[in-house]
Amino acid sequence: MELRADFSRREVVRPEDEAWRASPVPGVDRRMLDRIGDEVARATTIVRYAPNSSFSAHAHDGGEEFLVLEGTFADEHGRYSKGTYVRNPVGTSHTPEVGDDGCTILVKLHQFSPEDQARTVVDSEAAQWYPGTVPGLSVLPLHQFGTESVALVRWAPNTQFNGHRHWGGEEILVLDGVFNDEHGSYPAGTWIRSPHMSEHTPFTGPEGALIYVKTGHLAAD
Repeated sequence: MELRADFSRREVVRPEDEAWRASPVPGVDRRMLDRIGDEVARATTIVRYAPNSSFSAHAHDGGEEFLVLEGTFADEHGRYSKGTYVRNPVGTSHTPEVGDDGCTILVKLHQFSPEDQARTVVDSEAAQWYPGTVPGLSVLPLHQFGTESVALVRWAPNTQFNGHRHWGGEEILVLDGVFNDEHGSYPAGTWIRSPHMSEHTPFTGPEGALIYVKTGHLAAD
């Protein structure tokens, strides 16, 4: 399967653009954002676990990165509440289980460098946020390796950022509020992938925004 597999293209997926699809495991549904492969795939996906569901034990041959969007995700290594970011490097494994409140996560699979071996767990509710480069921005760094950087960025209402170019591309999931640029307006749940050397000038209106953002991971070969 190939879905939005041309990384030289700009892609925008709003919540209504992709229906939930059942996974092979009962109680686990997926909203696919990009994918190259079948059940074992390079993939970016929103995954929804029903209350008291579980997923089969599996290994992360290409690494796994996830952000808990709703509820509480759990495995044999710990419990991760809403806003927690986790990276499981190449070669790790786990058996997900979800309790009474269910869970929704953003998950990225098979996108790690084999040399990126740091397991990362960041609780955004407890971690220290830092001032951004313009007034109205707060930043929580989540991970950095090579040219790749991952962060949560909180935008106050009516914040204007500088126009900039994305060396290595940029990927955004809008978690709350409304994010904007000269190309459009993106409500919560919208996923945006901008290719290597693309440009934009983002801003927020009265709603403000909270976004997950990854940069530097889509460089041209």
